[in-house]
Amino acid sequence: MRAIQREQGVWSRREVVGAGLAAAIGGVRLAAVQAANDPPAQEAPVRFRLGLVTYNVAKDWDLPTVLRVCQEVGIAAVECRTTHKHGVEPSLTAPQRQEVKKRFADAGIIFWGCGTVCEFHAADPAVVRKNIEECKRFIDLVRDLGGKGVKVRPNGVPKGVEPARTFEQIGKALIECGQAAADAGVEIWVEVHGAVTQIPQNMRTIMEHCKHPAVGVCWNSNPTDVSRGSVAAAFALLQPYLKSCHINDLDNDARGTYPYRELFRLLRQCGYDRFTLCEVGRAYPDVAEGTAFLKRYKEQWQRLVQG
Repeated sequence: MRAIQREQGVWSRREVVGAGLAAAIGGVRLAAVQAANDPPAQEAPVRFRLGLVTYNVAKDWDLPTVLRVCQEVGIAAVECRTTHKHGVEPSLTAPQRQEVKKRFADAGIIFWGCGTVCEFHAADPAVVRKNIEECKRFIDLVRDLGGKGVKVRPNGVPKGVEPARTFEQIGKALIECGQAAADAGVEIWVEVHGAVTQIPQNMRTIMEHCKHPAVGVCWNSNPTDVSRGSVAAAFALLQPYLKSCHINDLDNDARGTYPYRELFRLLRQCGYDRFTLCEVGRAYPDVAEGTAFLKRYKEQWQRLVQG
């Protein structure tokens, strides 16, 4: 048997192998001890907060009421959906805009932006142009109020029009809106909305046609996000463009129809640091009833966010 020379004698191959194995086992044991003594891996921190879209819980409340309720409940930000009683619309004069901005500041509530119904899927170019110009009016309003963005939406594909053509048309219209927003220091949030257009892959195609850095998506918590009980695949498609997020009936998590715990975990993991905004279809003309609903909603949100 060959031997291996060492300083004080000779090692056999068997001795070498045995010594190496012992060292390896010792290393594994040491690593295991070190791992046991290491602090447990930390969950990604929650950097996003709860906000409110006035659609539809607060649609019948004036602006002072919206702000007062948000203070009471502990809601951090508001997206003012157009046509609601709050009156935050492009028709506001310059002094009125200053007053609205001051009301938000005095209340300590963030004016997140405006929720519009501007949409760019129509077959008629004149209708698309009208919506682009309306979007620009909201851009100016959000800029004047110190907000972050303007929510727009697609609302499907016109009958008889090739979907791919519509996706490209929407994306190109968003480029113009995005440039106007960038010039004003705000953003465009494209709500994942409408038959056909709300399918995550189709929304990604729209974003790929746009490619403007001021334009992103507003996650909308749609049933079409869910595949085999998970939103992970849809989230992976749209996360690179994520700029805002709407959430709706949180009971859907317990029902098994929408995995909010998973969504919130994905938002934590990607470092999302903006708002998840409550957008629930039921209106609450009775302010006390609406306040109670929002308090329960926030408690449920907190439980789901913690996983």
